[in-house]
Amino acid sequence: MNKTMKLASGALAAALGVCTLTACGGSDSGTGGKKQAGGESKTVTLVSHDSFDASPAVLKEFTRQTGYTVKVLESGDAGSALNQEILTKGSPRGDVFFGVDNTLLSRALDNGLFQPYEAKGLARIPDALQLDKAEHRVTPVDTGDICVNYDKKYFADKKLAPPKTLDDLTRPEYKNLLVTENAANSSPGLGFLLATAAQYGDNGWQGYWQKLKDNGVKVVDSWEQAYNEEFSGSAGGKKAKADRPLVVSYASSPPVEVLYAEPRPSEAPTGVATGTCFRQIEFAGLLQGAKNEAGGKALLDFLIGKQFQEDLPLKMFVNPAVEDTKLPEVYAKFGATVDKPLTVEPKKIADKREQWVKTWSSLVIK
Repeated sequence: MNKTMKLASGALAAALGVCTLTACGGSDSGTGGKKQAGGESKTVTLVSHDSFDASPAVLKEFTRQTGYTVKVLESGDAGSALNQEILTKGSPRGDVFFGVDNTLLSRALDNGLFQPYEAKGLARIPDALQLDKAEHRVTPVDTGDICVNYDKKYFADKKLAPPKTLDDLTRPEYKNLLVTENAANSSPGLGFLLATAAQYGDNGWQGYWQKLKDNGVKVVDSWEQAYNEEFSGSAGGKKAKADRPLVVSYASSPPVEVLYAEPRPSEAPTGVATGTCFRQIEFAGLLQGAKNEAGGKALLDFLIGKQFQEDLPLKMFVNPAVEDTKLPEVYAKFGATVDKPLTVEPKKIADKREQWVKTWSSLVIK
């Protein structure tokens, strides 16, 4: 997503935040990135946020199928990566951009970053995810839900039911239990703010946040700090003796806690309040001025193909955009299903985001 979920542990950092050797090596199958005979480059460059990850075998399969080698250019979080592409518009640093989501989509489209391309296999992606269906400037690749997570043990020990909805979080029994991220510099923090704007409207979300503030919500700078240092249900939080049993994270956080635990538990130690979730949709697009258009189009086709879509859940802990994709057992078993996520139209986000964040900061931080 804007910044896909990472845990501080070395195992998860390797799983989520470290570019694979195949992707980053830029070996170009021995060509050193240069064009081969005939003038066509055999390297296709993918510009992305730092959380892009794919299995080496999957990227090798792309090379086997197409003859192109993928080079990944990581560029910070999604906002930073997008800013760099806007600054180099018309002379892009790569061929395909991956990682713009619905919170930033209008900005990317308004700046004319992408050229139209209807990727092969797009018909297998639900219309609800195709936010630029008329022009196909971007291709939906994955989705994720930003949600409040809870520490199951804490609530069991207290004989207290965990919250289910945004309204629940303002109740006195949950006072001083929630930690969230700063909406001005954190993707999940912004997503949680957007969830409240979607739920309570332009004139109601401020009052909701005043209630949260009065109920002791704690705000920290980053997801890593909130989840690994403040949240009592995470592996990192347990080591840090954290005291907040509610945290803004992702619906895919529980499978991570299972997958990287030693020994692996039979039940996830954390749960998801599915009535608090904001849906993110992540896109890729062919950059205007791409030097390798053919390679870029082949890569877009591959990103919504079977191999890459099946690889997504346990590499970036997101949901495949292609609806008939088979999910890994641990992801399907322990991840939360969000049937009615909150959403905001991309244009409204573009129009309101700056003012919403400014108002939020004045209300909650100052």
